Amino acid sequence: MAIIGLNSIRTFTNAASNRVVNVFPTMTVNSEKANKALHWIGKNISSPENRLILGVSALMSQPFIDLHNKKVDEDTRKVSAARTVAKIIAGTSTGVLIRYGCIKAIDAFTKFPEEITSVTKNPRLKTFFTPFEAIKDGLKDLRHYKSALGTLVSLGVMVFTNFLIDAPFTKFMTNKFVDKIHQKDKQKQAQNKEVRDAA
Repeated sequence: MAIIGLNSIRTFTNAASNRVVNVFPTMTVNSEKANKALHWIGKNISSPENRLILGVSALMSQPFIDLHNKKVDEDTRKVSAARTVAKIIAGTSTGVLIRYGCIKAIDAFTKFPEEITSVTKNPRLKTFFTPFEAIKDGLKDLRHYKSALGTLVSLGVMVFTNFLIDAPFTKFMTNKFVDKIHQKDKQKQAQNKEVRDAA
């Protein structure tokens, strides 16, 4: 019964992804430099780096959108931008660290049998996540497997850390940023008052 459900989900996801892929025009990259760059990105950029790229690009765009929202007053714009910056910093830092840590943890428990020596402590634990069937079929490199499994584990971990770390950290940083904004506003008001009084 469960296998039928999994097969129907797999069929649906394959059909949906094929429809998305078919929307885009086919393109052939003939440049050797571009092919090398794409190969390097596919080989070296994994989940933590992707999250970092998303966070940096969000930090470079979203606060400016909040600051230029003409539908609200200036103070609301500043507070909204501060909250956005805090969310991006908290989400990116925890996301990158948790993904990286989970991939490293999976790496520690996904060793090839030939990597295990007689001195190794807990040899069975070191190969706990090793896909022996895939190795028999000729799998030589486990980097993508470790990255995918580590990312999957990190998503499970982040279900809890979103409430335990992200939310309190975001609130703390938002309060700090808003306090700084209000201090600067008070200083500016005091300076403007001094200028008016002097005039």
